[in-house]
Parts: sequence; structure tokens; C-alpha cells
Amino acid sequence: MKLVIGSDHGAYELKEELKTWLGEHEYAFEDVGTHNGERCDYPLVAQSVAEKIQRGEADRGILLCGTGIGISIAANKFDGIRAALAHDHYTARMSREHNDANVLAMGGRVLGPEVAKDVLETWLSTEFGGERHQRRLDQIQSFEAPKTPQTVGS
Repeated sequence: MKLVIGSDHGAYELKEELKTWLGEHEYAFEDVGTHNGERCDYPLVAQSVAEKIQRGEADRGILLCGTGIGISIAANKFDGIRAALAHDHYTARMSREHNDANVLAMGGRVLGPEVAKDVLETWLSTEFGGERHQRRLDQIQSFEAPKTPQTVGS
């Protein structure tokens, strides 16, 4: 599994901790930034991660900002992206099992590094449950599909 990870300044330190954990567990990943603790805009980081997934350059993404809220909202604007904000073992597991989340969002100012590592490990090891959940994912994906314009009189 190829991962892509990115953060803004509010979660830079947590990102560095998670990169070390990923390396220790032999996950392949690309870091799209930020590469220092200087202020930056989280929507652009979300865009980088989302577009890599859309192009098939990564299977899943990890996004971090101060709370995880803004960066998950930004990522979910991209077709095919299902970014889930997780803050514990249960939400991480459900985001994969029920929602097939392909992006994990967490907050660097909300979670300590050990909890974040547990969330990440759970998220990476949980498979999508399929079956009844697929119908709902198909409904969500239909919202992304281009709409055919209706003509007068049809």
C-alpha cells in the first residue's frame, strides 16, 4: 500500500512522529509537506494529497492540521475522496469498515502522538466491510457524477 501524508503547521510535529512510525512499520509513503513548522494553508496540502490519490499515485492519504476538521473538509471537495476525521480506535475502525475512507484526518492540537499512532495503526489495518455499506458508498459517489443538463420539453 502506497501512502501520501501531509500537514499544515498546526500538525507538523505530529506528522514527523507519524512518519517515523510509518518507516518503522515499513510503509511506503510520500510526504507532500509542510516540511517545516512555518505557517501554511491546509487547503493546499489537502489538494496535494487528494490529487495524488485521484491520479493513482497513492492508495490512501493521511492529513493533519490543528484539529483535523478543516483539512478533512477541504479533502472531501475532491471527487473520489472519502476523508474521515478520527480521534480514537473506534472512529478509525468505523471510517474504514463502514465508509471505506481513503484519507485519514487527525488533529495535531487534539491528539497526542501515542493516540495518533493507535488511530493510524487501526485505520491502516482495517478492511472495508463491503456488502450493505457499498450501497451507501455508491449513493455518495453518485453525488459526484456529472449531471446531464435537462432541456426544455424533455
